This record gives sequence, structure tokens and C-alpha cells, in this order.
Amino acid sequence: MIFTNDKAIYVQMADRLCDEILAGTYCADDRIPSVREYAVMLEVNTNTAVKTYELLAREGIIYNKRGLGYYVHPDARQQILERRRAEFRSQSLPELFRQMRLLDIDIIEIDKEWEQSKKETK
Repeated sequence: MIFTNDKAIYVQMADRLCDEILAGTYCADDRIPSVREYAVMLEVNTNTAVKTYELLAREGIIYNKRGLGYYVHPDARQQILERRRAEFRSQSLPELFRQMRLLDIDIIEIDKEWEQSKKETK
């Protein structure tokens, strides 16, 4: 994994695990890699992976079955979607709208592009 400087590494790792849950790599009540396995997989210190799992457990995305490992919470996918949609609306949309105004791009133009992109991904 290539890390950026805009967020702490453990937060980027948590985002990646959330991406994997959204993509269906891990479903409700699936076991996820152990802390050590995840640290080796992403080539980071085990303590960093521990911080990632602690963050996700606090947020209710994963839970620990003592002695068995970490599992995806049944409501994890919905929680991730709700949080990311809220972040998108509050952080990305205002900048997108600002750029649209500056560049005189109409929402109808965006809608056409959106519809075209949906056709291309099918």
C-alpha cells in the first residue's frame, strides 16, 4: 500500500479496510486478517495495525472474539456508507460546486457525464 502524508498511516489503513468491506471482500461477521497478518500484508509496524483495529472497533466497524480474532460487525457496511456520504457532502461537494461555478459547468452537463459513466462501467 502506498501511503500519503495527508492522514496518519493507521487511518489510511482503516480506510482501506472499510473500502474492502464496501467492495464485499469482507462481509458481515466475516473474520478479517489478524493484526499481524494485516501489518505484514501492508508492510507496516504491528503497533500501527493495532491502532487501526482499535479505531475500527471503537467505531463499531469490527469486533473482537477473544482468542479467535476480529470480525466485521453486521452493520459495518451501512455505518461506513453513512459516514462517507456525510463526509462527501460536507467536504467534497462544496469544492465541486465551487469549481462548477468557476468553470461555468451546468448540473445538466454533469448529469450527462454521470449517466455515460454508468453505461461504461456495465
